[in-house]
Amino acid sequence: MVEVIQPARRLHGSVRLPGDKSISHRYAMLASVAGGITTIRNYSSGADCHSTLACLRGLGIEVEARGDEVRIHGRGLHGYRQPPQQLDAGNSGSTIRMLSGLLAGQPFETRIGGDESLSRRPMQRIMEPLRRMGAAIEAREGRFPPLLIRGGPLEPIEYETPVASAQVKSCVLLAGLMAEGVTTVREPARTRDHTEVALREFGAEVETGPGWARVKGPARLEPRELAVPGDLSSAAFFLVGAAMLPESDLVIDGVGLNPTRAALIDFLASAGARIEILDIGMRHGEPIGVLRVRGSKLAGGVIEKGLTAALIDEIPVLAVLGAVSEEGLTVRDAAELRVKETDRIETVADNLRRLGVRVETAPDGLRVEGRQRFRSGMVSSFGDHRIAMAFAIAALAADGPVEIEGAEAASVSFPEFWSKLREIAD
Repeated sequence: MVEVIQPARRLHGSVRLPGDKSISHRYAMLASVAGGITTIRNYSSGADCHSTLACLRGLGIEVEARGDEVRIHGRGLHGYRQPPQQLDAGNSGSTIRMLSGLLAGQPFETRIGGDESLSRRPMQRIMEPLRRMGAAIEAREGRFPPLLIRGGPLEPIEYETPVASAQVKSCVLLAGLMAEGVTTVREPARTRDHTEVALREFGAEVETGPGWARVKGPARLEPRELAVPGDLSSAAFFLVGAAMLPESDLVIDGVGLNPTRAALIDFLASAGARIEILDIGMRHGEPIGVLRVRGSKLAGGVIEKGLTAALIDEIPVLAVLGAVSEEGLTVRDAAELRVKETDRIETVADNLRRLGVRVETAPDGLRVEGRQRFRSGMVSSFGDHRIAMAFAIAALAADGPVEIEGAEAASVSFPEFWSKLREIAD
């Protein structure tokens, strides 16, 4: 599928986003091991989150989905049934990495894999701690999906993650729900804490502090009535687009504002974006609010160290912002980008060059010069949802139309992206 994006003067009006992808995954998984029926409203429309639901169905969990409302009939910590065939996580690294934590404690063997892209993503970071807890795990070539997980009784551990990864932390904490005692995870930099927040909401005993989180098992989780906030990672594309176009005035309603995700707003503000938080409240332990962003004079900036971990998913669209900023954008400490859905350092650089933008790459990052202009041309999503959407935003500031090949990739996280972009761009 090819989308043709025309240049725009502004993004304006208001927009409401689909449910947060990260939170939707976690609510669904925890609901499946709670004791009763959990209702989740504004569940993410993205294909990744529906891969999680498909895997839960494969494990014998009854899942009812009507529009953006999902009802999950939880069967307790050990209520999964051995799947008759391999579970399919699709393109979702979140699904395979986090669900593996719950599968590690089940008294049967499970095979879980995904599509071609997911099959190239390394899994050692979850395999090592789960093996320490007592699970037996095999992988293709010792590191790639599909995974063969032979679950059983788990032992609590204290584990220090080699890199900052919310998925790895979540995997270990979910496994810890089934271990007899306290499981602790320490990490080198702060990562999103949606798992810890959701665990508390479902009734687990959780403690957190600077750089660590722990859960006490075995846990008894209670069903809940939940509503998922709008996805801040999806909002990133519209925040950057509105800030780039001088006449913009855009309101984004009902978006999640978790402090562990606030680095995006803080960075954009430091780069000169005019962003206001018009309203804020709490829902199920998660802050939720209304954002307003207007056309801005952008300075650019540097993303490195802990900030890189906090912004890892937003770097493709921030690289687009860097090209039109005064000082450009430098990204360091981002080797993780090379093992995402694509090698995002190279796919970002490739598309920037196709649009006439100068960029230099490094093993762990890139440098985009500032004060540049996007040319009309053709780019590719390379099958990566964030690349597709990032270059739609670049196209808004181009000197002519930009064709985006493989635009259907956006459906992984934000199927409504193209229609919503056309609603607010002119």
